[in-house]
Amino acid sequence: MHDPAETKKESPCVESMGVSQSDEFYVDPVLEKKILRKFDIYAMPQLFLLAVLCYLDRSNLGNAKVFGMVEDIGLKGLEFNNLSTLFGATYIIFEIPWTMAIKKWGPNRMLALAIVSWSVVTLASGFIHNYAQAVVVRLLLGACEAGLTPGLAFVFSTIYERKGTSKRVALIYLANVTSGAFGGLIAYGIQLMGTRRGLEAWRWLFIIEGAISVVLGGCCWITFPRSPETAWFLTEEEKTLMRVRKQRDIIYKGSDKFESKWIKESLKDPFVYMSAICFFSSSIAIFGFGIFLPTIINGLGFTSLQANYLTIPVYATGAIVLVLVTVLSDRFNKRALFLLVTPIPVVVGYLISIVTPNAGAGYFAMFLCCSGIYSYNALILTWVTTNLAPDYKRSVGVSLFTSLAGLSALIAPQLYPSSDGPRYQVGNGVSLAFEAIAGVNILFVFFLLKRRNSRKEAMLADGKVSNGLEGDRALNFMYAL
Repeated sequence: MHDPAETKKESPCVESMGVSQSDEFYVDPVLEKKILRKFDIYAMPQLFLLAVLCYLDRSNLGNAKVFGMVEDIGLKGLEFNNLSTLFGATYIIFEIPWTMAIKKWGPNRMLALAIVSWSVVTLASGFIHNYAQAVVVRLLLGACEAGLTPGLAFVFSTIYERKGTSKRVALIYLANVTSGAFGGLIAYGIQLMGTRRGLEAWRWLFIIEGAISVVLGGCCWITFPRSPETAWFLTEEEKTLMRVRKQRDIIYKGSDKFESKWIKESLKDPFVYMSAICFFSSSIAIFGFGIFLPTIINGLGFTSLQANYLTIPVYATGAIVLVLVTVLSDRFNKRALFLLVTPIPVVVGYLISIVTPNAGAGYFAMFLCCSGIYSYNALILTWVTTNLAPDYKRSVGVSLFTSLAGLSALIAPQLYPSSDGPRYQVGNGVSLAFEAIAGVNILFVFFLLKRRNSRKEAMLADGKVSNGLEGDRALNFMYAL
C-alpha cells in the first residue's frame, strides 16, 4: 500500500510553495495572491494595449467620417452605415472559431496573429477609393477582430478566480473608452496635420494607427505566455503551484482534452441565450455610441474639430465609472444588483438628448450614457464568463453569447442615418428602449441562476453527492449571483 508520507518526500518543491498534496489540492492563498500580482504586472498591460489598439482600429471610422471620408470616396445614402453593419457580419461568424483556437493553440500565437491581421487591414483602409473597396476592408476587419472580446474574457477566466474576474474583464471596456478618448486626441492631431504627400487626413488616420498596431502586435507572440502554467515570468516553483491550482479548480476549468459534448452543452444552455438578449440590447447602444459619438456631438452644433476633442472628457468619465463599478462588484461579489443599476444613467442620458435641443444639455447627456453603457457590458460579460464551466464549454459558450449579442452590430449602424441629423432622435430613442430592456431582462437571468442554485442546495441538504450533470450544471458548482 502506498504511504502518503512518501508523497511528501517525493515533491519538496510543492511543499515549499505551500501546496498540500491532499485530495483538496490546498494552495497557500498568500503565495497564490503573489503569483496573480505577477500576471497583473506582466500580462494585463499587454492585453489592455491589444484591446486599445483593436478599438482604435475599429472606431476610427467615425472620426474619418467627420474628416471628409464620405465625400472623398463618394459614399451615398446609407452606404457609410452599411460599412459598420458589414463589419458586424463577419465579426459574428468568426467569434467562436477564434476563441476555440485561443484555447487550443494559446493566446500568444492567436492574439498576435489577430492583431497583425487587423492592423494590416486598417493600414490598407487608408488607400481605398470607392464603396466596393471600403466594403472589402470592413468585412476583413470584422473577421480579424472577432476573437478579441470573447478571447480576452476567456483568457482572464483561465488565470483568475471568479470573484476577481470583473475588474479584469473591465480592462476590455476600459480599453474601449480609453481608445475613444485617445482616438479623439489622435484624430485631432492628424486633422490639424491636414493633407500630406497627396493623402487626406482621414487616410493618415488609418495608416498611422495601422502601422503602430502591426509592430506592437508582433511583439505579443514573444512576450505573452501560452498558458498560466508556463508563463515565462514565473519561477519553476510558481509554475508548480499554478499546475496544482489548476487541479484544485478542475470543476471550473476542466481538463485540456477537447470533448465535443461541451459544444452541445453550450448550445442547449438557456442561460447563454437569456444573457445574450441582455448583451444584445445593451450593445445596440454601445455600438451606436462608439461609432457615432463624434457625429452626435457635431449635430449638437459643435464644429467637426471640436467634435473630436470633446469626446475625450466623455470617455474619461466613462472610464472612471467603469473602474469604480467593477471594483465594487468584485468586492461585494454581486453582479445582478449592479447590472440593474447601471442602465439607469444611460436611459436618462438618451431621454435628455431626445427631449431638448439645448447643446449643453445634450453634451451632458453623453456623459450619462458613457457612464452606464461600458460598465453594464463589462459586468454582463463577466457574469456569463464566470458562470460557465469547464474551459471548453466556456470558450464556446462565451463566443456564442457574444456572437448573438453581436447581431446588434448589424442594426446599430442603421440607427443614425445622416438624414436624421442633427439631433438623431430616432437612433437615440431606439438606444434608450434597448438599454431599458437590458436592465429589466437581468431579473430573468438572475431568477434562472437562483433557481438552479436552490435546487443544488436542496439536493446537498438531502445528502446527495451527484445530480448526474457535469460542468457548471454539476452539484458542486454554485452560480455567482
